[in-house]
Amino acid sequence: MTKYVALLRKVNVGGQNLIKMDALRAAFEAAGLKNVRTFQQAGNVVFESNLKNPLARIERLSNTGLKAIVVSLAELSRIVKRNPFSRVEPGDVMLCVVFLFDEPQHKPKLPLISTTDKLELIAIRDRAAFVVARRKKTGWFGFPNNFVEKQLGVTATTRQWSTVKKLIEFA
Repeated sequence: MTKYVALLRKVNVGGQNLIKMDALRAAFEAAGLKNVRTFQQAGNVVFESNLKNPLARIERLSNTGLKAIVVSLAELSRIVKRNPFSRVEPGDVMLCVVFLFDEPQHKPKLPLISTTDKLELIAIRDRAAFVVARRKKTGWFGFPNNFVEKQLGVTATTRQWSTVKKLIEFA
């Protein structure tokens, strides 16, 4: 069996699309997926399957319109091993991986910068965009999902780099 990670879009974000993790786990199990576990409260699901396309099963789980990206644990591990953030100066930054549902419609010249949200898109590969977020004057970090979706013309879901690394350890 292959171990997979499903990254659901817009789950338990800002008090919307609230889904209890035990219900999510039960839905994945009901779809015939094995050894299902959830990580944190943001729609991260680890499971095993022999299916060539487990995403098709997951998409039939819910009539809520939730979308998921499914990557094998091996693919996720390769992304972390390549570490596109290795040259980023440490400091008051938030490193984010924006997982893309499709190949980008546009391939912009990098780095692509949002001065308003203090975001810097530094790399795109393996259906993922890598963004450095710097603290804004408000004290908050800009959130890159909307920026990346608009710039690349593709639906996406975002996880912090530290979360992605912890998710691999968890899996």
